[in-house]
Amino acid sequence: MALPTVDRRFVSARFPASPAAAVEPPARRGWAFASPRGDHDLNPGTPLPTKLTPAAVLVPLVERAEGFTILLTQRTAHLHDHAGQISFPGGRVDPCDTDPEACALREAAEEVGLDRGVVDLVGRLDHYITGTGFEVVPVVGFVRPPFDIRPDPFEVADVFEVPLSFILDPANHRREKHVRRGEERHFYVLPFENRYIWGATAGMLVNLAEVLRAP
Repeated sequence: MALPTVDRRFVSARFPASPAAAVEPPARRGWAFASPRGDHDLNPGTPLPTKLTPAAVLVPLVERAEGFTILLTQRTAHLHDHAGQISFPGGRVDPCDTDPEACALREAAEEVGLDRGVVDLVGRLDHYITGTGFEVVPVVGFVRPPFDIRPDPFEVADVFEVPLSFILDPANHRREKHVRRGEERHFYVLPFENRYIWGATAGMLVNLAEVLRAP
C-alpha cells in the first residue's frame, strides 16, 4: 500500500480547527471524552480507571528537508511514572494551564527546551486513557527548524527523531502481549532501530497514522 505524500497543507487538512482556548480550564471542567482510546483498546472488557488525571502531550512534527519526523524522548529510569519509556514531551495539567495546548507547550519547553515560538499547532488526536490513570490529550504541532534542544536531565535521558514515513507504514505497527499479575495484556509496539516504542506512545502514533492515512 502506497504511503501518502505528506506536507504541511496535507496534515492541516486532516485536523479540524483546535477548540477555542477560551474555555473553562480543564483542571476544573474535566476532559471526559465520549469514546477515548487507551490501553484498553486491544484488551476488550478491561475497565477504565475510575479516577483520571488530566494530562497533555505535544506530538511534534519536525519539518526536515527530507520529510517530516516525529520528535520523541526517552524518560529517565528513576521517574515515578513510565520510567525509561519512550514518550512525547508532556505531562499532567498544572493549574496555570488554560487548555491542553498550553499544557503541551509548557511541558515541551520544560522537558526538552523547545521554544514555543517554533511550534505551529494544528489540532488534536483522540484522548488517550492510560492504565496508570491519566487522560491524555495529544496536541499535534509543526516544529520549524532550526531549534535548540536542552533536555531536562532529571526527566529526559535522550531526545531523538523518527521519520514520519516509518510511523505511517502499517507494517511497523506490531501487536505484542505480556502477562502481568496473571492477566494477558496486548499492546502496540513500533520498533525503530534500537528503540522500543510501545504502550501509550505507540497507541497515539497509530492514531496519528490512521488520521493521516484516512481516505
